[in-house]
Amino acid sequence: MQHPLAFREDRTFTIVQFTDLHWENGGDEDQQTRRLMEEVLDAEHPDLVVFTGDVIYTGASGEPVCENPHQAFRDAVHSAESRGIPWAVVFGNHDTETTITRDELMQTVLAHSHTVTQRGPEEIKGVGNYTLSISGSDGQTAAALYFFDSGDRSALPHIHGYDWIRSNQIDWYREESRKLQSSIGAQDYPALAFFHIPLPEYQQVWDNETCYGNKFEHVCCAPVNSGLFTAMVEMGDIVGTFCGHDHVNDYWGELHGVRLCYGRATGYNTYGKDGFPRGARIIRLREGERSFESWLRLADGTVIRDQPEHQPGV
Repeated sequence: MQHPLAFREDRTFTIVQFTDLHWENGGDEDQQTRRLMEEVLDAEHPDLVVFTGDVIYTGASGEPVCENPHQAFRDAVHSAESRGIPWAVVFGNHDTETTITRDELMQTVLAHSHTVTQRGPEEIKGVGNYTLSISGSDGQTAAALYFFDSGDRSALPHIHGYDWIRSNQIDWYREESRKLQSSIGAQDYPALAFFHIPLPEYQQVWDNETCYGNKFEHVCCAPVNSGLFTAMVEMGDIVGTFCGHDHVNDYWGELHGVRLCYGRATGYNTYGKDGFPRGARIIRLREGERSFESWLRLADGTVIRDQPEHQPGV
């Protein structure tokens, strides 16, 4: 089913970001996660839902957790799917860790009626690198969304830690950006990027710029910098990036004209922090503006629009 994305008559487009659901077998914690998502969706009425990875938890160290990862995924996205809201997903490091491959899980994703996810090019690294366009009042592209598969663990034996967005994915992004800019007009539209594992620049922005929100754990990025952020700065179209992965970080800060944002961890079936409720990040674009608004909606109903400042060295 085709779900063309378009700005509303009031010139807004609202995205709800859910991240790190870690859905397993539908137990009590998973049901808490579903109730939270339903409450957020009913309060915000978004035009698009984006799941930024670790939607399901298939285990670690070779120990499967999901009894049926296909059904677990269907259950995890049910809140958006049953409401007929278009939704997109990027995979995280735990979605396909055991028992299922990314291609197999993508087949389940694409079987849903209301997803706008795409498999993406097979010749580049990962599954689920794709671009979506949002149409304006004239029917032309007025905003763009990029989705990247940030991988799992490093495959190189001498480099330990998380994977990184590879050079052929960055080349793909540059080409997609060039095509859009040539057809629309250079940098006349805002673009956003979604991936699971944060870029190294998430640590840099915390260390060197004013940030808004909370940092209660290390930035668990790849140990090498593959240059995606540099490509974004050079292409000049992306104004915001959104990731998950670190469950008790939710801050954002601006670096070289790009706002680097964490989501707010949504799932109850994983680690968190006392006094740090689960929630979601909301993103609102306005047609004709190269910027966006963003806020958090938490499980207790709290809406956080202006978060406490973190300044370097403070």
